[in-house]
Amino acid sequence: MSPARLIFPALRWRPETGFRHEDAAILAGLEAGVGGFIIFGVGGARADEVAALSADLRRAARHPLQLGADLERGAAQQARRLTQIPPPGALASLEDPAVITWAGRTTGREARALGLDWAFAPCADLDLEPENPIVQTRSFGSDPAAVGTQVAAWVRACQEAGALACVKHYPGHGHTRVDSHQTLPLVLSSRAELEAADLRPFASAIEAGVAGVMTAHVAFPTWDPSDAPATRSRVILEYLKGTLGFRGVVLTDALIMEGAVAGSGDPAAVAAVRAGCDVLLYPGDLPTTLEALEAAATEAGFRARLTDAIARLDATRQRIPAALGALPDAADPLAADLADRLLARGFLRGTAPSLGSGVRFAIVDDDLGGWYPPGPNDVVPRMLAARQLHERVDGALVVLAFAEPRAAKGRAGFSAASLEQLARFAEQAVLLVLFGHPRLAQQLPGTAPVLCAWHRQPLMQEAVARWLAARG
Repeated sequence: MSPARLIFPALRWRPETGFRHEDAAILAGLEAGVGGFIIFGVGGARADEVAALSADLRRAARHPLQLGADLERGAAQQARRLTQIPPPGALASLEDPAVITWAGRTTGREARALGLDWAFAPCADLDLEPENPIVQTRSFGSDPAAVGTQVAAWVRACQEAGALACVKHYPGHGHTRVDSHQTLPLVLSSRAELEAADLRPFASAIEAGVAGVMTAHVAFPTWDPSDAPATRSRVILEYLKGTLGFRGVVLTDALIMEGAVAGSGDPAAVAAVRAGCDVLLYPGDLPTTLEALEAAATEAGFRARLTDAIARLDATRQRIPAALGALPDAADPLAADLADRLLARGFLRGTAPSLGSGVRFAIVDDDLGGWYPPGPNDVVPRMLAARQLHERVDGALVVLAFAEPRAAKGRAGFSAASLEQLARFAEQAVLLVLFGHPRLAQQLPGTAPVLCAWHRQPLMQEAVARWLAARG
């Protein structure tokens, strides 16, 4: 059996070319016999583009593929014109179990309409560390029991709708203070401490029948003294498959991340398979990865591990329904209702101000730069202008502050430069709108009221525009 079956290369949409620039990578992957692909439509891919890509890949493949995408905020995270779902932290704040079930079900249904088998979600990480640069609103919260209940509900709903769920990032990314995209985080918690907190949501997901578990590129030296990240730790992955009784597919987080390769003697992909991983997501170079796996496969023990991994993949494929379903004509209107509910209870400081006869905006965007461009930050003024509610130079100053967890951003809150910008506006501002974790309100200077909008996704910016229009 070819070790290529374990590899899921990445395909990324670009505004200039769509997915066309990936033709050579697709051909190379299919000729090598990869087991699937992870698809990134972030930035503007239309739902029909992603669905067409999925169909083309399946037609061209020599064996059944498994396709997946990161869908923590629903299928609209990768494809426009589908249902945008607020981040898990926002959903949990509504304290409504039906909302979590709706989010999982909607994600699963729309993922299948795109031709995806896997929803690489939800995050089972706990929101434990204020300095954590990568978890924050991606988590359902800090309470292990509550998060476990929410994760399990999301998983069941997603899988009942037809897509395979994959909880991440085992055994927990919640205690980290650095970003595994950039370095290898170390967490000094003992296994007993992790069992009391971080591991509980993963155990709940396994009890709910989750199909996949994604590993963390995080080292737990008190548990595994080798200092290997969980992705390459036989001790930690044997606990998953043994003590926790997980029988599904173990997937690595992206292998292009620095935390995946740091300190590895073997190539990271080989070390991950040896430790117990079954799928290798997003390797940096397909030929190099495949060559390393084939070289390792000359060993009987490694061949046995390959056989086990491929058997797990094949067994999981039997859980994927053949029917894909049609792309919806429009997003589920409940998403906008939820966004409005979040704003209705969203004041972190002060109360709703008087906006007088008009507004003007200042935008402080802490998310610019990094590996990939963020989404737009001007939806609020554009939406108000479309309603003929134009900015006024003498209007009340509303500051829109953006600070979400992003790959390779490397910090949890606002940078010094962003805080300087915010300080310049603080005296005149009548309202600060925070598109980020609620605790970041503690960083905001001045005394103006702070409205929490949770995330920069258009869904939440549109809700802010509606909120302002109702008071204009």
